[in-house]
Amino acid sequence: MTELAFQSAGQLLDQMDAGTITSRALLDLYLDRIERFDGRVNAVVALDIERARERADHADAARARGESWGPLHGLPITVKDCIETAGLRTTAGSERLAAHVPERDATVVERLTRAGAVIFGKTNTPEFASDWQTSNTLHGTTNNPWDETRSPGGSSGGSAAAIAAGFTALEIGSDIGGSIRIPAHCCGIFGHKPTWGIVPQRGHIPGLPGSRIENDLNVLGPLARSAGDLELALDVLAGPNELDARGWHLELPPARRDSLRDFRVAAWLDDPACSVDSEIRECLEQRVEQLRKAGARVDDHARPACDFGEMVRIYQRLLAPIISTTFDDAQFAGFETAAREQPAPEADAHSPFLRDLVETHHVWLSAHEAREGLRAVWDAFFRDYDVLLCPVSAVPAIPHDHSQPVTQRRLVVNGRKRPYMDQFGWMGPIGAMKLPATVAPAGRTAGGLPVGVQIVGAHLEDRTTLAFARLFADEFGGFENPPGFQDAGREHPQAEVSV
Repeated sequence: MTELAFQSAGQLLDQMDAGTITSRALLDLYLDRIERFDGRVNAVVALDIERARERADHADAARARGESWGPLHGLPITVKDCIETAGLRTTAGSERLAAHVPERDATVVERLTRAGAVIFGKTNTPEFASDWQTSNTLHGTTNNPWDETRSPGGSSGGSAAAIAAGFTALEIGSDIGGSIRIPAHCCGIFGHKPTWGIVPQRGHIPGLPGSRIENDLNVLGPLARSAGDLELALDVLAGPNELDARGWHLELPPARRDSLRDFRVAAWLDDPACSVDSEIRECLEQRVEQLRKAGARVDDHARPACDFGEMVRIYQRLLAPIISTTFDDAQFAGFETAAREQPAPEADAHSPFLRDLVETHHVWLSAHEAREGLRAVWDAFFRDYDVLLCPVSAVPAIPHDHSQPVTQRRLVVNGRKRPYMDQFGWMGPIGAMKLPATVAPAGRTAGGLPVGVQIVGAHLEDRTTLAFARLFADEFGGFENPPGFQDAGREHPQAEVSV
């Protein structure tokens, strides 16, 4: 049997229902593992031990009486530290919010609690969830369980590292530019970026604490050790916000196919506009060839009729004003001055993005209109194909690099240095189009680093990408335990605690 700490949430819920493990025992197992292993990882930045143990005990007592709190009854989980939790500090990795203790849960936390989850801690994020690495001056740097000299990705890096290291049964992160997808890829786990708008954002930072707006591009979604867990969590999280629920309801279409051989698959594994490191590309090519042998219909030349670079540029124009919402008046004025002093775009590839930070709403609307035109093109593409497979990133997990400014950092792709901001490439267009995307483990590099595949589907067809991820994992293997985080020689708490 797979070690208890690394079992899926679904397996753990089944065991709790069968009486072979209790919520309290599982919670104490995670707390013990965090105490013993998190010094190496630094994934968990806040714990709510007393309240969590009390709730776990109540969950066990309710189950013994034959009561059910919901689909997550008694499941201990953590959430990203930019998602507000009542009575538990939520900092978004910023010293400006070091003392912020929300009075109300974010909507997603309310839904998790109503479904029976036991929320016991928060996981690390870069300041205001604004980097593809996870480091901040308040909580420090999170390491990748597969290689502690490397990043787990960002901004849900603490979330992904906690799942990979066996510290939690399920995680909730957020994604505006790859912040669920890149950590899932880097840490060898599953992650789902939902269709924009189906999971309410109230209680997410940024915006500012207490903000009620639904930021463009941003989504909240699950990270887990199985695709089934992602489906379980999405069923809990998805639905209209409390005002819209008076008249609206959400009914996602069922998965288009129920076997790999029936899927119509497009594979877009590289592009000159954002070339992919050979280790990533070869791993994905191998899986695509195996899909063919499994009977799936695969077209590795099919593409939406869109220019890659144009999609990235539109995404950046839409993203920049959201980033600037975290600026105070003095900071915003400083960026206005800096934008005027930037060199011409042809002299500096990053100057357009800096100008976008302080652009007018008129300019944003033009990008929005261009985006809507491209969304129609993507929708037409998905009439002929069920899913699109593409890379998550051009590179596997990168060595820690927290040098400033961010625009001067570099990636190494096929032995050549590339701008750090190229990580927008395979993430931004999918987010700008508001499409669902599921990341599943696809193998490892020659050096042993995880590689994920991004499974993209049509608008609101989240169940199709999730179903493909589940079938893909059944065929080729899913989550693997990172070495060095085993509990060899220790008894499991379920042998010690009864209901």
